[in-house]
Amino acid sequence: MAAPLFQSRLILDVGLSMGDEGKGRLVPEIVEELRESTDDPTPVGVVLKVNGGANSGHTSGGLKLNLFPAGVICADVPTLAIGSGVVADPHKFLWEAAYIESRGYSVLDRLLIDERAMVSDLGHRLLDLAWETYRVDVLGEEARGSTGRGISPAYVDETACFPIHYAVFREGKEVFANRLKARLRRACATIQYVCKASPGDWDRFFETLTRAETRAHQALIDDGLFTADAFDFEKFKGSEPFTLDEAALVDVYWSAGTRLAENIGDVREALFAAQSAGRAVIGEFGQAFWLDKRFGFPPNVTSSHTLPAEFFLSAGMPVQPVHIVGACKAYDTKVGTHTFVSRIPDGHPLGERLKKLEFGVTTGRQRMVGWYDAVEKGDAIRYGGCNDICINKLDALTYGGDWQGGELLVCVAYRAPDGTIHHHVPRSNAQHTTWQPVYLQLPGWSEDISAVRRFVDLPAAARRYIATLYKATVQVAFGGEEQLLRADLPHLRYIGVGPDPAQIIRDTPARHELLALA
Repeated sequence: MAAPLFQSRLILDVGLSMGDEGKGRLVPEIVEELRESTDDPTPVGVVLKVNGGANSGHTSGGLKLNLFPAGVICADVPTLAIGSGVVADPHKFLWEAAYIESRGYSVLDRLLIDERAMVSDLGHRLLDLAWETYRVDVLGEEARGSTGRGISPAYVDETACFPIHYAVFREGKEVFANRLKARLRRACATIQYVCKASPGDWDRFFETLTRAETRAHQALIDDGLFTADAFDFEKFKGSEPFTLDEAALVDVYWSAGTRLAENIGDVREALFAAQSAGRAVIGEFGQAFWLDKRFGFPPNVTSSHTLPAEFFLSAGMPVQPVHIVGACKAYDTKVGTHTFVSRIPDGHPLGERLKKLEFGVTTGRQRMVGWYDAVEKGDAIRYGGCNDICINKLDALTYGGDWQGGELLVCVAYRAPDGTIHHHVPRSNAQHTTWQPVYLQLPGWSEDISAVRRFVDLPAAARRYIATLYKATVQVAFGGEEQLLRADLPHLRYIGVGPDPAQIIRDTPARHELLALA
């Protein structure tokens, strides 16, 4: 059946898990669907990056993106906006823009950075690595798994009332220099005296950042767009450990920021203008529900808010009706040291096969893989809201390689050590680490589904699997079997059967049909 119309021209693209759900692919799909349903060739006025920074990675149209929203591949979207809830190093905008434009997409003439978006810098990145060292060497805990992009320290500056906003690049170099130098000195003192880093650690931080950034931008170097020196952080060391070349950093950050001066403005007014013109606004979230700094499980969270409500704070708009599209995968993945209730044991043939597909867009780190956890998804919908669900990567579960047969598992509840069954994610981290999954078992399939574009053409086992994921998720979200007749159950809008934009099924069954099939 045709998907129901979007209930609002404010459409939010959110993640229902721990990130990496394929949110980036939804933006061009939503744009295309709006074109078809409205007969408007330019139905979307703004795609807004809501939260996070260069720590979040999306893949869209073959592009690997960090800061720019996935709307970059939609040439008819006039404004690619960066909300006030985002933190960003100005160099990252320039580097990523060069990469995107070298692939044939125009972005800098569409970029609008909110005046109140926050500037992050090298000091934040050094602090990020230093806090990891402190966590391990001083506290004796596991590493948090930070991306080293300086996101957490940048948000700390916001809450400590030391932010540097992008508006500063229109206020004069002296103002900027004073603020940046003070920030860098605070960072160095914290690294030395609070984090207890050694001079050897200090040198290692620069080596780590240089290596990571060079790897991330090797294509730009190979294409001759930048020299390797652009990604060399060693040149900013001071003459002594725990000091920086402040004058050099002021110059390079001022230069990068002022190159973006014409892209800095009031995102609020751009959003109002789009609404006044009858055009849609898509809010693209950089992180997912269970990485929210308040509702996830520290320390394995991001440093921004990831729930739909954050859209209004980052956009600077009054609260009003929205349409929320929640993305997840047909199985689960996590990066870092998260408690992973439904993790597939090492050595399982499907788990080993999935690991070959699952690497972080931003860091390249290996993701852990697990069975679909309907409890996590259901609670994300219960407490975050959701009008539509997108389930991606169904094709990855098809038998192949060493995975030649076996049951697919779906986590539908948790069992506590005392034997009690729970249908929601515990709020206590101590409980979360001890509860075990309760699984349903379903048959798999061997047919290649990557070319399937109609739900009815999926193998029977794949149709039943999708229907079971849907039912188990909405049962958690709405409180059990007796609630499945509600009119406000989310619609299953999209099913992804491959990485390409065209590899998606849109003619999904009505909710009651899915429930019956499950």
